[in-house]
Amino acid sequence: MSVLAQLLTAVRDGAVEVVDLTAPLSERTPILRLPEPFANTVPFRLKEISRYDDRGPAWYWNDFESGEHVGTHFDAPVHWATGRDGEDVSQVAPGRLVAPAVVLDASAHAAENPDFLLEIEHVRAWEDEHGPLPDGGWFLYRTGWDARSADQDTFLNADENGPHTPGISPECARWLAEETPVLGLGVETVGTDAGGAHGFDPPFPCHSFFLGAGKYGLTQLQNLDRLPARGAVLLASPLPIVGGSGSPARVLALVER
Repeated sequence: MSVLAQLLTAVRDGAVEVVDLTAPLSERTPILRLPEPFANTVPFRLKEISRYDDRGPAWYWNDFESGEHVGTHFDAPVHWATGRDGEDVSQVAPGRLVAPAVVLDASAHAAENPDFLLEIEHVRAWEDEHGPLPDGGWFLYRTGWDARSADQDTFLNADENGPHTPGISPECARWLAEETPVLGLGVETVGTDAGGAHGFDPPFPCHSFFLGAGKYGLTQLQNLDRLPARGAVLLASPLPIVGGSGSPARVLALVER
């Protein structure tokens, strides 16, 4: 039996589970909000073209409007000034969209402190328990924030000082991007950076360091609690938008059971 036939048999028999890490995409999907004078993305919207009626008697279809960075989405290097000479989303090699993934669970810390920041020492402790970070794989950062994703205000968790969501310290972001072999960072929050990252040095360090290093981001993931600390395979499928800085994506994980 070929390798692919074995995989299909394993999926059918339940030996390999396909876990959907994607948030449902609708007009209620939480979106990032930047303060003035910065421009903001549009939310996701559907506009009906026809629905089994005079406009089209046998078919239903819609137009849709959305920003590239709405819902579960993929960040390409060109999204950030540090990666301006890098790949747009259509240029990402297909082989890089299928990769191993590891999960670091900091949900207990984030439950106690919504501004919790992951430090190098936390990743080192994870490696001591689970082994080295995967070469050419995804570093998935679980904070439990997906439990808030049904409500914009709860998800962004903002007050007069700005949003309060967990993230990664500047030092850890630089180290992960420049000194480890991972190809990208995946998070459950609205963006790869902490809510307070506008005040970091540099601002938005995950965007700055990862995209500047030619690596990628995945945001608004769900169901990371269903993945093992290591051993899953992640499939990310952004639209190949020519010139695009990113794209909404369907993100799946294959997990041996």
